[in-house]
Amino acid sequence: MLTAWNIWAREDQTPPEGDWHSWLFLGGRGAGKTRAGAEWVKGLIGQGLMSKGLRVALIGPTLHDVREVMIDGPSGLRSVSEPGNRPFYEVSRRRLRWPDGGVAYAFSAEEPERLRGPQFHYAWADEFCAWRAPAETLAQLRMGLRLGETPRLCVTTTPKPIAALKALMKEEGAAVTRAATKDNLAGLSEVFLDGLTALYGGTRLAAQELDGLVVEDAGAALWRADDLARCYGARPPAFDEVIVAVDPPASSHGDACGIVAAGRVGERGYVLCDATVSGLSPLGWARQAAAVAREHGARQVVAEGNQGGEMVRTLLAQAGCEAPIRLVHARDGKRRRAEPVAALYEQGRVTHCPGDGGRFNALDEELMALGAGEMAHNPAKSPAKSPDRADALVWALTMLLLDGRAEPRLRRL
Repeated sequence: MLTAWNIWAREDQTPPEGDWHSWLFLGGRGAGKTRAGAEWVKGLIGQGLMSKGLRVALIGPTLHDVREVMIDGPSGLRSVSEPGNRPFYEVSRRRLRWPDGGVAYAFSAEEPERLRGPQFHYAWADEFCAWRAPAETLAQLRMGLRLGETPRLCVTTTPKPIAALKALMKEEGAAVTRAATKDNLAGLSEVFLDGLTALYGGTRLAAQELDGLVVEDAGAALWRADDLARCYGARPPAFDEVIVAVDPPASSHGDACGIVAAGRVGERGYVLCDATVSGLSPLGWARQAAAVAREHGARQVVAEGNQGGEMVRTLLAQAGCEAPIRLVHARDGKRRRAEPVAALYEQGRVTHCPGDGGRFNALDEELMALGAGEMAHNPAKSPAKSPDRADALVWALTMLLLDGRAEPRLRRL
């Protein structure tokens, strides 16, 4: 059946020809993956009498993702359906029902056991690489994908170098198509693409998140020794602004408090000092942070407020901090927060300048360790020893070079 989608859809957004059981659409952010998956399901449902009794499984990272992206999102199933055959979502049954008889059931990858029992003709799996247990969930899904003569699976995802995706790509009967963010330029804001390209262009993060490539070393440490060795240089005579970032200790028993001062000149960042301290009382580390802010003429002091909240602000004020104090809260894991900053280093936009010709050895070690021991499918997991210095550096450079400079900012599924 000829539709508007058949006319203007890109070739990579349409199902491959030939005999396949799994279609993997690997694409960058905004490459049109969700629309491709929704249009594929819509095409199956739109077969009139042939769609009566058709059962489709919809699986996303969470049930919220299925509802807000795959069903009700701008490119979701309800949005792409014709007015005369728009499905209705039955919340209590997690079921999407079309007027002509087709039915799709919503499942969360957080609950793979719910896939035991139900059976389907087709399945659409979105953001597969963001699933908590992709291999286990896929196995449960496939055991129920057994109705009809040719059960088929469509997987739409931004790729990550996880074992489950690599195994799926190598299967006989798996067809792979790819698309980069720039391929969908007609459907994106130029500001969005230009901003992200300026921030992350030429980095491993861009190759994965914008170009849709499986970057083999994306799960390794974010900073490498040779990269850090090359980033040392001279301190400029003046800065556009200076920020001191503080990563307060999790307890009041003398744990380390990360304190890093950084400056900016244009679009380049400079790490000025690592004044991290340990073994001090809360007022002791607050005084250290206030002293560093005065020494470097900081425009503001940025402090993570997850541990202590407003108490952190109170301590810094009592310690005589004269610069404005801004509390920030970590909503993502350490690795997720650090990836955009690591991309700045890859682009050569950060210089370490201790001022004495030495190196920030302890800080460099924490940067190289950040992310190295984390599991690829759980990027929010933190190492046993908290990288206080590295956390403070990430906050400082984020505020100086990234915060508010490209919207929307990249976030990992």
